[in-house]
Amino acid sequence: MVNKNQFLKQLAFCLQKIDKKEAQEILKDYEEHFAFGYEEGKTEEEISASLGSPEQIAKEILATYPLEKIEKTEKKETPGNIMRAIWATIGLSFFNLVIVLGPFIALFSILLSFWVVGISFTLSPLLVVVDAVIHIELFNLFELFISITLCGIGIFLCLGMIYVTKGFIKGMIRYLKFNISLVKGGLK
Repeated sequence: MVNKNQFLKQLAFCLQKIDKKEAQEILKDYEEHFAFGYEEGKTEEEISASLGSPEQIAKEILATYPLEKIEKTEKKETPGNIMRAIWATIGLSFFNLVIVLGPFIALFSILLSFWVVGISFTLSPLLVVVDAVIHIELFNLFELFISITLCGIGIFLCLGMIYVTKGFIKGMIRYLKFNISLVKGGLK
């Protein structure tokens, strides 16, 4: 059995990766749990047993911390923050490796391929001009007009992909929150 001091020490040790101020707030919350337990006539051991393992509590907090950090910061949707949130969510259980990382890789690959196509289409007139300079005798005006058409399509595709990418990031954050709530024990 673990008493209050041991419980809070273990929790503090496990929460070293997050901001000290936030870790202190979390520890205060758990001290309040002990205070409420005392009022109900429970012992420190009973209270700590009802709260669960400090390691598991810290694991769940560390999983939600990057998502909360993304929501609080101004540069909330940076690739680094999103990757930290994904890895923290995967850290909750091995099962999440398939449930979170699989869809992320698949959707990210599709997103990346559309960006590559859009940029390639946009740069196609440049390639035709370079080819015309190198092989002037093989220059075909039809290729130039087709490349200009592809450039227009590429510009529209890139503009559309800006919105799709923003939607992907927001959707991924919502999916991570949903997944964390499921792992924690059900939806609210």
